[in-house]
Amino acid sequence: MWTPSPSTDTLRADAFTKHHVDRTVPVEALVKCKMQDNLDFLQFSKRYWDKYYPGGEYDALGRRKGQGPAAPVGASVGPGARRPAGGAAPRTRTPNTGGAGASAVLTAENNALKETVAGLERERDFYFSKLRDIELLIQQAIEANPELEKDEDGILKQIQTILYSTEVSLAQSCWLRLGDRVTDTFC
Repeated sequence: MWTPSPSTDTLRADAFTKHHVDRTVPVEALVKCKMQDNLDFLQFSKRYWDKYYPGGEYDALGRRKGQGPAAPVGASVGPGARRPAGGAAPRTRTPNTGGAGASAVLTAENNALKETVAGLERERDFYFSKLRDIELLIQQAIEANPELEKDEDGILKQIQTILYSTEVSLAQSCWLRLGDRVTDTFC
């Protein structure tokens, strides 16, 4: 089991004192991984965040260089600053460090993908309309001569079977008809 060293305890106590946090961290209880203890500490952390987070965007690069985050207009930053009630903290954005070049490449790739999708949709619609035309021709032929529908081995019945089958049922019917034969043709 992990036990905090005196230096870790001092660092934690100094950080909490600096930010005016009067609560002690129950490290021994948290290390035992009891759900209730961890939940209590997590709820305390959330309440503290909601109470003291000033809002605005988070400037991670500025924080790493020892500078504080840029204060939003009209807001004060510090332990006494309060966020307006009625909502969660605003989402922050990751700064774009790639520059305009990376953005242009991504935009071009996105446009190329959109063109590909549009072409595939046109092709899908084209073939769907052809299949629909075939379906209508078969229905008209059957309406003109109802005897064609009764003929199970007729070409119109076979075409209807293919048109109305799903991938699974079509594959199964092909397998049953072909048996062990290997063929280059479609069923």
